[in-house]
Amino acid sequence: MAYAMVLGEALIDLLETADGAEPLYRAVVGGAPLNVAVGASRLGAAVEFAGSLGDDALADRIGRFLADNGVGTRGVLRAAAPTALAVTTFAGAEPDFRFYGAPPSYGLLDVAGLDAALPAGAAVLYCGSIALLCPPVLAAARHAWAATPALRVFDPNVRPRLLTGAGDVERQRAVAAEFAATADLVKLSAADAAVLYPDKPAEAVAGLLRELGAGVVVLTLGARGALVAAGAQLCRMPAPAVRAVDATGAGDAVMAALIADLLAGGVPADPAGWRRRVEFALRVAALVCEAPAGATAMPTRAQVAARFGPA
Repeated sequence: MAYAMVLGEALIDLLETADGAEPLYRAVVGGAPLNVAVGASRLGAAVEFAGSLGDDALADRIGRFLADNGVGTRGVLRAAAPTALAVTTFAGAEPDFRFYGAPPSYGLLDVAGLDAALPAGAAVLYCGSIALLCPPVLAAARHAWAATPALRVFDPNVRPRLLTGAGDVERQRAVAAEFAATADLVKLSAADAAVLYPDKPAEAVAGLLRELGAGVVVLTLGARGALVAAGAQLCRMPAPAVRAVDATGAGDAVMAALIADLLAGGVPADPAGWRRRVEFALRVAALVCEAPAGATAMPTRAQVAARFGPA
């Protein structure tokens, strides 16, 4: 059975919730690649997750969550480290993340710990997000990327609070350019684009990534939808109108939907096919925004159809 391999981080999000005068923090399983893996699985895709987990009860919880949601875990490396935490506060529905754990539990997968059979047998390979800031994981991702015959998809998923040293933005920009150069699909957000290319509007960033070599670029714009750069066309796709309560994982939901449809139907034959794929992906993301907690909010195809009608 064709499957997607998702390589990156899994961690625990501590989500701020209101309860009287004092804030409380609810622990939920998270990490952008984990969200992607779970989201694609809930949409009917076969998915294998590759990444490192710690050796504590929180890591056990992450492993159970992946298994309970149908995500394969033969690419998971367990390491002697406490599980990394992302403390998440909100301005409206938009999350702000602060990360804890040094070295982070998600940064310990290396080339030696990578199951070489996973990228070799995958139909789609996803790499990206903050795990690539960790040199061992970056080396493993490069190895998998070079070795796979799969369709390659990439998401930089920039977290500015982790870019604290001199040259950090430049290094992440270089990594993004490296993966984009041979990617079949790059998905990034307007916030990612603003950090990596602060002097360029979103439309120019989409064009630049295409010039670097990306086959298709999907640049999400939050409530304003997405830009789709496919073929010679740059098209703006509107997002469904929803009452957003938590945007955590919305961009990951877009990527999850695109991966699931790549597995189910291959690469669209023309830009119109990509626009239809992105229209569905934005519906998936809209549903995620209507519920709290990212990975746990990822919908099934039946739930998307019930909310928005057939795709």
